Amino acid sequence: MLSSVEILILSIIQGITEFLPVSSAAHLLVITKYYNFNNQSLLIDICLHLGSLAAIIVYFRNDLFNFIQNKSFLLKILIGTIPIIPFGYFLYKTGLIEQLRSLEVVGWMSLLFGILLYLSDKKKMTYTIQKNFTIKAAIIFGLFQILSLIPGVSRSGITITSGRLLGFNRLDSAKISFFLAIPALSAASLLGIYNIFIEGSQELNFLAIIAVIFSFAFSYTTIAIFLNFIRKFSLKIFVLYRIILSLILLAIVYL
Repeated sequence: MLSSVEILILSIIQGITEFLPVSSAAHLLVITKYYNFNNQSLLIDICLHLGSLAAIIVYFRNDLFNFIQNKSFLLKILIGTIPIIPFGYFLYKTGLIEQLRSLEVVGWMSLLFGILLYLSDKKKMTYTIQKNFTIKAAIIFGLFQILSLIPGVSRSGITITSGRLLGFNRLDSAKISFFLAIPALSAASLLGIYNIFIEGSQELNFLAIIAVIFSFAFSYTTIAIFLNFIRKFSLKIFVLYRIILSLILLAIVYL
């Protein structure tokens, strides 16, 4: 069983990497393999994501309140979320998701989609949420988001990439990425809560609560810093980080 210290480490990794285009799943997988954490599973991953979900809701509470009144925007977010749900359910129920959780997959996906992020970030910024986030754009975002089910791709990274390819500026691409995360993470979190209830372990329940609290704190801080960063700078630093990480992982796998 994971200890409180291990949960803290995982929460820090989750909170920092969930909203940066570097793949939180990849980092959680790498750190648990390297340090041989006990029983680090999809259930704990989901509990950590619940903290990140809460951070999004709290940070964007005013925007969300306005969007609730804007049924058209809300509909587009739901449409953009639809594609990932059946694919995620299929991978989870068939166990294929576990087969994808390898250093080799993480290494290659981090490299390939890091390069794609770099290429997309060179596109001219012309589109905004208010004027250009159409149903067609929402569907495209949703289709790209399916790829985030593969460890190493990064949900934030691939949705920001899709936004940049469509011509949205960095800030609006990131905002759409965050809003699209809410329904998907909500579904995953509900599944996690259900599994915790079925498990019936008080220790697991306690550790899950700790994971949510720590993940929330680090996620909230990261959102604020990241949004301020991309207002001023490009995404090159994240691309460079992904390439270095991928080369290290692939060297471990093949050498």
